[in-house]
Amino acid sequence: MSSRFTASQFVEMVVSEQPVPIQHYLRQPQRVVSALAASSQIEVLGDELFRLKMRPLSFMTLTIQPIVDLRVWAEGNGTVHVQSEGCEIRGVEYINQRFALSLAGQLQPQQVAGVTYLSGRADLEVHVDVPPPFAFTPKSIIEATGNGLLRSVLLTVKQRLMHHLLVDYRQWAETKQTVLTTPILPTNSPIA
Repeated sequence: MSSRFTASQFVEMVVSEQPVPIQHYLRQPQRVVSALAASSQIEVLGDELFRLKMRPLSFMTLTIQPIVDLRVWAEGNGTVHVQSEGCEIRGVEYINQRFALSLAGQLQPQQVAGVTYLSGRADLEVHVDVPPPFAFTPKSIIEATGNGLLRSVLLTVKQRLMHHLLVDYRQWAETKQTVLTTPILPTNSPIA
């Protein structure tokens, strides 16, 4: 039995002003990705390509671990795009061979009345052939369970993003400001 699960999540957060605008921070895909998951879950595959090893998930009586390759890039204005490039499911080979995942997301900075906001959206869609033991389970129950699982995954990512991204941005901006304001003494001047 083939099933399709979907979920969407919206985010909007106020960004406290820092000496370095958030657009500069957002142009660094690796920093943005590190706000999505713990560093132990992320493998850098290239400049804009990352492998995200999600924590194991329980779906009815099955436990699976999605491994998703993400392309993350930013435009000059700081708008960040996330697009899935591939996926593997560990735990149940039957599902891995009959599984397709699509993730598309965007996060963009906006100025409204002098206040900077980050707003975005993520859409997650999964197509899977449900294993034979679930053939007698009503499709509505399987789809409600699958949709709920995807919503909880996106909600977890959203909560982590909202907290970690702003904290990391503030620390990064403070470091950049320190570098920019540290006086440099000429090497040939005598030290008194």
